[in-house]
Amino acid sequence: MDPLIQAFAQHLDCDRRRSLHTVRAYRAAAERLAAHLGSARVPDKAELRAFLGARRAEGLSNASAARELSAVRAFCEFIGGEGAAPNVKGARVKRGVPRPIAPGDALALAEDVAGQRAEPWIAARDWALLLLLYGAGLRIGEALALDGDVLPLSDRLAVRGKRDKMRIVPLLPDVRAAVETYVAACPWPMENGKPLFYGMRGRRLEPSTVRVAVRSARAALGLGDRTTPHALRHSFASHLLARGADLRALQELLGHASLSSTQVYTAVDAAHLLDVYRHAHPRA
Repeated sequence: MDPLIQAFAQHLDCDRRRSLHTVRAYRAAAERLAAHLGSARVPDKAELRAFLGARRAEGLSNASAARELSAVRAFCEFIGGEGAAPNVKGARVKRGVPRPIAPGDALALAEDVAGQRAEPWIAARDWALLLLLYGAGLRIGEALALDGDVLPLSDRLAVRGKRDKMRIVPLLPDVRAAVETYVAACPWPMENGKPLFYGMRGRRLEPSTVRVAVRSARAALGLGDRTTPHALRHSFASHLLARGADLRALQELLGHASLSSTQVYTAVDAAHLLDVYRHAHPRA
């Protein structure tokens, strides 16, 4: 790997505290740009447009093209300083509205995932994990990054989110009880520095394992393809907002850096109301 690209990846990881997924994606984009240019350097406007055009010809969607441009801009500014990236407009991306699932479906999903497991402690683990996503609004990565030092649980939980930002989320009694039941049944040690959620072989549980189980359960329950572990976080936010939660408070609970990220859930609530209207109003 080119030393500049390696340094860029280290900068994202150590200085910017970006997630592993983001570091990998941005590093790959920088490598593609360097391969297109023949060297790791800042392109001029025409070169950058040619690179993005070539990427679009490979079948990139608008959203993927926008992410590619964002990564390339970050790389250019790392090399040449702020403002070094050529001023090229990205593709317009229509912001999607999160798709929450009904409270009953969220619980049915968790029950079905747990019910698939032959080992009682693994069933308790999956039930506790999915309740944590729905009941506390955690990202799957945040939940799986929890260590044994969060024990014993209280009515609040400290969560490390994106860019190492800490936030405090309340733990509902049912969620706390589910986690405690799993902890009591788990055969692996619950110690500081050790995972809270273990896989079958005693290592930290992988997100892919959870996603596969959720995919199987949603098929059995007849739920849509967008019913994922992250949809439980969307549901947490949408259901709180529908019950009158303050937008600023919801921003804190979700760990959003910008209020604009939280405001998308107002569109979810409005869409739900419109759907109810269309089905219930005699003149709809």
